[in-house]
This record gives sequence, structure tokens and C-alpha cells, in this order.
Amino acid sequence: MLLDFDRTIAAFSSQPFWLSWHDGRRLRRHAPDYFARRVDGVGVVIDVRADDRIEDRDREAFEATESACRSVGWEFRRVGTLPAVLAANVRWLARYRHPRCRNEDAADALSAVFARPTPLMEGAARAGDTLGVLPVLFHLMWEQVLRADLSQQLLGPGSVVWSGASR
Repeated sequence: MLLDFDRTIAAFSSQPFWLSWHDGRRLRRHAPDYFARRVDGVGVVIDVRADDRIEDRDREAFEATESACRSVGWEFRRVGTLPAVLAANVRWLARYRHPRCRNEDAADALSAVFARPTPLMEGAARAGDTLGVLPVLFHLMWEQVLRADLSQQLLGPGSVVWSGASR
């Protein structure tokens, strides 16, 4: 979900390949969780494992994967558990990712209102019919045209929203 939300990522796939190596005793193999291509063309290999679930075998696999990535000019990321608030906020915004949630008139009004940081519901009300503009507001937040701090608290009426270019 975060790869889909990340504007620096152009495309991604899950379990894209097997990496095989000899560890000195036997042949090992590992399938990374994701491969992503950044918009600048650089490949990114991602393994997802909670910090408290990494055993020695996993650590060795991640080190081998990182080494292989480095040798071909790719980035390697090992990520753990998402912070709950960030995950909940991005999951909420993902509901509004479809272009059908975009309305150009409402988008223009919202962009004007949130040119200065403004509480979410106050800005939505100033932009027009609240029920009509909220899906557009959340779509613009998914597209990151409008932004809020998604990591500190759940999105709510008082969440401060601003234009992606204004802060």
C-alpha cells in the first residue's frame, strides 16, 4: 500500500525473483518480498519483516540480498512493522485513489482553500458542499496534491491540511 502511495515509485511487483547463493556449507535461496522501480529508473528490492521476527537465517538472507543489490546498482530496503497511525491513514486515503473521486471544480476550490494550512473540515466546508468535496479532498491527499501529517494522529476534522507545494 505504501509503495502505491509513494510518488517516487513508478511500478512494483511482489516476490519478483529468487536469489541463490552458497553460504559456505550449502546452497541458499531467498525470494525478496517486492521489487520496485523508482521514477528515476533505480531498482529497489524490499524485504518486509518485523524487527522482533528476524532470526540469524533471515539476517543472512537480507545481507546477501543487499550485497547482490549493491552489485547491480539497486537499492535494498528492509522494513519492519508500519506505525499503526500511518497505516490507518494511508489505508483510509487508499479508498479514494480511483480517478472517479476527482472533480476538477472541487479540486480547484480545495487547492485554493488549502493553499494555506487549514483544518480539514473547515477547509472542506469553505470549498463547497462538504459531502461532495470530501471524496475529492481525500483523493487529492492520496495523490499528494494536498498533504497532512499522516504519522502523528488519525485524520480527523481538525487535521491540518495544506497544498503539497505550500509547506
